[in-house]
Amino acid sequence: METGIKLGDRIGIVCCSNGWEKRKEPKMRRLEAILLGMGFVPVFSPYLFERESVESGGAVERAQALMDFYQDDSIKTVFDISGGDIANGILPYLDYEAIAAGDKPFWGYSDLTTVINAIYTKTGKPSVLYQICNLLYEHGEEQRKNVRDTILENGESLFTFPYEFLQGEGMEGVVVGGNVRCFLKLAGTVYFPDLEDKILLLESLGGTVAQMLTYFSQLQQLGAFEKVKGILLGTFTQMEQELCRPDVWSLLQRFAGPELPVAKTAYIGHGTDARAIMVGEYRKFEGK
Repeated sequence: METGIKLGDRIGIVCCSNGWEKRKEPKMRRLEAILLGMGFVPVFSPYLFERESVESGGAVERAQALMDFYQDDSIKTVFDISGGDIANGILPYLDYEAIAAGDKPFWGYSDLTTVINAIYTKTGKPSVLYQICNLLYEHGEEQRKNVRDTILENGESLFTFPYEFLQGEGMEGVVVGGNVRCFLKLAGTVYFPDLEDKILLLESLGGTVAQMLTYFSQLQQLGAFEKVKGILLGTFTQMEQELCRPDVWSLLQRFAGPELPVAKTAYIGHGTDARAIMVGEYRKFEGK
């Protein structure tokens, strides 16, 4: 991946969704130390920790903090370290012309699915579905190796992951989607991407059979399964941990039909071993 980022470059750290609890400040400091040790210089948004309820700042303030990093030429990329529920609140306040004019990828996952897809829809620019806090967790050593290889050494290890086809033998197209619950917040808005000929990525942290039936029904009613070229399923954490039956693939088959290619990977989603994927970039998936 050609990033143009080198040792000593400044990177922005934002929190566009739910603010962190103040008690987690030591975790923030550990992340800062890890990033500095890897050769990055993290620059933190002033809106990171909860102030009133879940907000670290109002929607306008959080949007401006992100735009400040986009408009600062010394900041080479931006990582969001949050998740939760409220990221879509910033969408009307982003300067999409300024985002389009630059070449500065945005990284985030979960609720940041809203921001990532909005950026693609409004600018045509890809963003990265990935949580930089993975550097802190169980698979942190491997994650640090992959991040270093991919961002500083122009490798591909962070974007390389195994998958298998559940149906069909191949698919290609621009990837859209992400966390299914958060992606569907964009439905009916100007930020929802055109699904025609896309690869639809779907993953989830929470939710069991009832929620998945709801999400897949809404996608069906949006015409998604007739429009997309294929589906990539990531991890569905609660469904998989609780061994829910029917499982996600059994549920999806009711909606996707027998012809639409569907692949599955255990490496995109909320796992601490998760890899990254570019949303808004053309990707080809081939069966073995």
